Amino acid sequence: MKTYDADLIIVGGGLVGAALALALKNTTLDVILLEGRAPQLDWPLDTWDQRVYAISRASRRLLNEIGAWPRMRVERLTPISAMKIAGDAPHSRLEFAALESGVDELAFIIENRELQRALWLALDDCSNVRVMTSVTASALQIDYDAATLTLADGHQLSAKLIIGADGANSWVRQQLAIPSSAKSYEQYGVVANFACEKPHYGVAQQWFMPDGILAWLPLPNQQMSMVWSCSEDRRNELLTLSADELAKQVAQAGQSRLGQLSVVTPAAAFPLKLTQVADIARSRVALVGDAAHTVHPLAGQGVNLGFGDVAELAKVLASVHPDRIGDALVLRRYELARRESVLLMQTVCDGLQVLFNNHNPILKSLRNIGLTMTDSLPWIKRQLIRHAMDS
Repeated sequence: MKTYDADLIIVGGGLVGAALALALKNTTLDVILLEGRAPQLDWPLDTWDQRVYAISRASRRLLNEIGAWPRMRVERLTPISAMKIAGDAPHSRLEFAALESGVDELAFIIENRELQRALWLALDDCSNVRVMTSVTASALQIDYDAATLTLADGHQLSAKLIIGADGANSWVRQQLAIPSSAKSYEQYGVVANFACEKPHYGVAQQWFMPDGILAWLPLPNQQMSMVWSCSEDRRNELLTLSADELAKQVAQAGQSRLGQLSVVTPAAAFPLKLTQVADIARSRVALVGDAAHTVHPLAGQGVNLGFGDVAELAKVLASVHPDRIGDALVLRRYELARRESVLLMQTVCDGLQVLFNNHNPILKSLRNIGLTMTDSLPWIKRQLIRHAMDS
């Protein structure tokens, strides 16, 4: 009889990998979570992470169920009370308000490191999860009855199932030569945090511009997080500005809606791309999060898609006998269940990016009319926001 070191091994202990391990805590499955570097769990509380996420209602529900949400510090959370979107023409706008949608908030803004901290603290209560840090995998072999990971020190781990939760440049995906296509947007996401002269009242703001997309996300203590999707030239300009000049340019780009700004966290940048993966599940292997898909950040749905993967895969694995968790037909159920949601979000985000990153005067007129018309249709607005909240 085949012996295993664990029922399943999750490669990658980031947000999605850690959430999957937690989602399996009430099962009989023996789980190993493999992470090259343990996250930092303590930092000066007067500093703020450059990367933040808009957590949807569905993601919050998952995080609460797996025990991570109660471990997040309320003073690091910001509820979004409204969303204001402006096109690149006067009076072209679209606005969503939580009260109009019958909810207390549209989403919550949370720092990457605070969310990671809460997930890892919750892992301490998982008796069926073994966390291995400071280790890296060097080889992956898939056989009929097992998946075997060879670590950099030569040690081998065998399991019925390997989960690739190791990001957009997934090592697991590369080891299995799973085809993927990457579309570069030839843009970068420039992120920074600012203190604001005026209160934001929990309102998130977004501007579609001819050369990119600017978003302001509310943070505690009258601060906001900026995400500016822009060209390489604009990225280079923003990264070389002094703190004062950066604050002035960002305030001007946002029509000074929050008054004068001052830099809290310096600017950083990352490339933007769309990644589509041919197979997110095969015999003995499944991919989750950015290893399975990436999207443009304009809708702020990347991490929520990953948490959707977690919810679905955990449900599938909990519904079958432990001996069958690596079966191709079982994992196919997960792949089919996620296909529509992922494809829809990728198509919408990609379409909006192409539509607004376009200088065609006809398209410019149509996109701005579309924003204004949508804003005048309450039923459509409610459907859009409820879909985003439940994604």
